[in-house]
Amino acid sequence: MPYILDPNPNSSINVMGDLGYTYPNGLNLRPDGELHKKIVTFLWGRLLESSGEISKRYETWKKIDRSLTAFIPLNEAEEDVKEKDSRKAVPIVIPFSYATLETLLTYMMNAFTEYPIFRYDGVGPEDIVGAALLEKIIEVQTIKAKMALNLHTFFRDCFAYGFGALAPVWSKTYGKKAVVQDNGWFSNMFGNFMGGGGQRVEFEDAVLYEGNILRNIDPYHFLPDPTVPIHEPQKGEFVGWIDSTNYIKLLETEKQDASLFNVKYLKDIAGEAGYSQFNKEKSDSGRYDRYDSSNLVGQTTRPIDVIYMYVNLIPEELGIGSGEYPEKWLFGLAADKVVCVAKPMALNHNMFPIVTGAPDSDGYSVSPVSRLEVVQGLQTTLDWMVNSHVTNVRKSINDMLIVDPSLINVPDLTDPAPGKLVRLRRAAWGKGVKDAVYQLQVNDVTKQHIQDSVYLTNLMKDVSGSADIVMGIARRTSERVSATESRGTMSGALSRLAKSARLVSLQAIGDLSYMLASHTQQLMSKNLYVTVSGRWQELLMKEYGVDANKVEVDPLKLAIDYDVVMKDGSVPDGSNVDGWLEVYQIMAQNPLVGQQFDMVRIFLHIARLMGAKDVNEFVKKGGNIAPKVLPDEVVAEQVQAGNMIPIGEVG
Repeated sequence: MPYILDPNPNSSINVMGDLGYTYPNGLNLRPDGELHKKIVTFLWGRLLESSGEISKRYETWKKIDRSLTAFIPLNEAEEDVKEKDSRKAVPIVIPFSYATLETLLTYMMNAFTEYPIFRYDGVGPEDIVGAALLEKIIEVQTIKAKMALNLHTFFRDCFAYGFGALAPVWSKTYGKKAVVQDNGWFSNMFGNFMGGGGQRVEFEDAVLYEGNILRNIDPYHFLPDPTVPIHEPQKGEFVGWIDSTNYIKLLETEKQDASLFNVKYLKDIAGEAGYSQFNKEKSDSGRYDRYDSSNLVGQTTRPIDVIYMYVNLIPEELGIGSGEYPEKWLFGLAADKVVCVAKPMALNHNMFPIVTGAPDSDGYSVSPVSRLEVVQGLQTTLDWMVNSHVTNVRKSINDMLIVDPSLINVPDLTDPAPGKLVRLRRAAWGKGVKDAVYQLQVNDVTKQHIQDSVYLTNLMKDVSGSADIVMGIARRTSERVSATESRGTMSGALSRLAKSARLVSLQAIGDLSYMLASHTQQLMSKNLYVTVSGRWQELLMKEYGVDANKVEVDPLKLAIDYDVVMKDGSVPDGSNVDGWLEVYQIMAQNPLVGQQFDMVRIFLHIARLMGAKDVNEFVKKGGNIAPKVLPDEVVAEQVQAGNMIPIGEVG
């Protein structure tokens, strides 16, 4: 008789005997065991608290989702209109929230995705080279894992839903690696390898790549501790999320990752039985359509929701260890029933490997109001004003007639074909047509709606910080806009956006940079080659040779102390390039000023303002030219001899 595991009264799973799992840390985590039930109950208590709080926001988020689409679901009458004539206008979403979001995302991507995205400095002189190599390693991981895409989604969630969440995860890619082997065989008689001449290529299982990757956590699937603000997950007792996957993928992962277990107990789960009841999001926006049991989806495939949760707990209290002080553990709960992960994190940084950002947070809320939610009422009004005008126009251009059916042949009047011929009935012949049909007068009470909608869009720009000049739209005026006015307006607009970027940097990007570096120090096991270029080019060339293009990095070289270089969230706008050029020319003509300031760094700054992405690519190999200070009389003699000229005369 199989044991019926039923932590959730609405579902159950049959455990058909022992499937031969060896569980970590000497624990008995079979689904029919007491410890397993205790862990499930422990997790469920936290899931209920978190899901009950965060799900209150779903309806508001769905409205935002709909405002970011280009259509409104048609009712029966509107579907009838489109069926008769597909060219006729029906209600639409005015995509101004979408335009606002795109403006905000454009700024954030420019502020944070210029390589290297994550920067580091050594704490002491002995750490400088190691910090340079660490930054290059993280840059390689950033490119291979396409982290810029994850950051784009993260920023989008921040502005659309009020917060975004990212989980840095150490990942390994497995596959086949080509290896050259000598032909021959092993001789038992002589006890050694007997060469047969020549070589051959064989393919063996190997780790093709290891490094950090980022996982976006959908706000609909995020499960934070509701007792702490959303931007401070490290202060909570737990944090988790729902991962929608399937049985085959879990089984494949279990084969490669020893920390995953009990997947085979999910074999007979199909359809909705695999979904978590905490996955409450039933959006009608089109983003997260879920399928009920009447649909074929889920009948032939085996979808599984896995809830991953980091918990700060006392192992002795839960019966999973002897520790009397809090430790951070990771649990996985598949289909709300089966524990498939239970392990101590044991990460050097001793943090939950999750970061959250909330640029519009009030500092207290677990789910703050988003930037788009602030203007959602204006967006709804804007949609109504434009659509009501369209509806009124559509009504006006259709004939609204009063007809005397005793005088006129009605089918002739309703015929939509051009060149209309309407016949009178025999009784009306010779009596005239003046009183047979009367056109109703239509007053357009919505004719001011389009003009009023311009006021609404301007108000939305003012509230959201997406001014015309940031959108790339010139101010509409009959007067000539001066350069000073344009620079001032752009500077003010970018300052508002820089504030949001700065907050996200403090809340998430700094911690994310630290976690990526810590994971690399602790978990990197393979040597990796990095390119000698960028801001550390001169240092690495000096350390490894002027002609070096690639440097091999082994994990031992990364055993250093490092500081994260925080980005301030500002974006060079190029509006003050002329001023910097004037200052540079003055400094170049004044030797005393040139001795106090680094002219090369100032030049690099000006080049970046003008749009250069990586000025270091143009630096000559071998490093910078070291300045040489000579006495005034020697310089005067060299100028007289024609060997030197003033720097201002260099053409």
